[in-house]
Amino acid sequence: MTDAYIYDAIRTPRGKGRKDGSLHEVSAARLSAIALNALKDRNNLEGHAVEDVIWGNVTQVAEQGACLARTAVLASDLDESIPGLSINRFCASGLEAVNLAANQVKGGAGNAYIAGGVESMSRTPMGMDGGAIAVDPAIAMDNYFVPQGISADIIATEYGFTRDQADALAVESQKRAKAAWDDNRFAKSVVPVFDQNGLPILDHDEYMRPGTDMQSLGGLKPSFKDMGEVMPGFDAVALMKYPHLERINHIHHAGNSSGIVDGAAAVLIGNKAFGEAMGLKPRARIRATAKIGTDPTIMLTGPVPVTQKILAESGMTIGDLDLFEVNEAFASVVMRFQQAFDADWDKINVNGGSIAMGHPLGATGAMILGTLLDELERSDKETGLATLCIGSGMGAATIIERV
Repeated sequence: MTDAYIYDAIRTPRGKGRKDGSLHEVSAARLSAIALNALKDRNNLEGHAVEDVIWGNVTQVAEQGACLARTAVLASDLDESIPGLSINRFCASGLEAVNLAANQVKGGAGNAYIAGGVESMSRTPMGMDGGAIAVDPAIAMDNYFVPQGISADIIATEYGFTRDQADALAVESQKRAKAAWDDNRFAKSVVPVFDQNGLPILDHDEYMRPGTDMQSLGGLKPSFKDMGEVMPGFDAVALMKYPHLERINHIHHAGNSSGIVDGAAAVLIGNKAFGEAMGLKPRARIRATAKIGTDPTIMLTGPVPVTQKILAESGMTIGDLDLFEVNEAFASVVMRFQQAFDADWDKINVNGGSIAMGHPLGATGAMILGTLLDELERSDKETGLATLCIGSGMGAATIIERV
């Protein structure tokens, strides 16, 4: 097995995932092409420079349908001899694309890949594909299906997290994200989006609300209380699965949950021979990758067992890791990770997360991996882990170390 290295990692800014968001007029194919072109130009990738483009996106329907990866290659300036593979592991699709590419390189199936993902949530709304896990009664009932927001509230109930704790985490995410932008910590990786005339559309994460405080969050109504307690009554489903819980404590709302946004991210992965041939210096080695299935009702606990798995398989302990990027799908997901490992809060999402900046489903995994790499370099740390919870009960993780 050869080593797989990260040579570059870039992303677009995150635009609000609404019709009035700055990236609403930019299709997923165009966002993808912007990311691919940035990697091509920054690393002088000519001809059949990489074996494949592995691209994650979650809602694979309408203009995000067909093989969006191949569409993105053809929409970009990459050579048409480079194919494309679209994948969907829900919220971890972008990270899973990187992991697949890394393991292909390690196994000798090509010297280099581009991996990452995209989601235009303003143009292709979440759930638009009508997946069977949610709409087929035979599957949903057998697996005690509930929406992710209910799952996040189940975690809070099961592990004793309060509304104030969730809100405090959200305030801290906003604070850290603003500090990171003010300090230009994302400057190395963020690629501005321009229109067809070369005029700038977006050069920053526009979802951020740096003025957020405990008082402003305190006035927000729990987002999932009605669907849990009234109609369609998902709390009853959850309590059938977990009868030891007397009731579900609904603590999540728009302010302590991840934001709906548009964006794309791309990572250039290759072996040592690729770097030498292209005159590129590797930034980090992908030390380990892992994925796991978990309880599909509580659903979002995956970062804990997948981290346990990746540490065991790589012969490491939690103390060997300098930094953590744990996707802030909901506040309780990150709190559960911290609780399970007694991890230092000062090492988790140090530049803010998806609560502050947004969660463009298919791209987020690649985005947080790039953020992790940038922060390892900035703070002169060595080793870090990126992990995400995943819809229907899964987890994915990647460990990288600087070289």
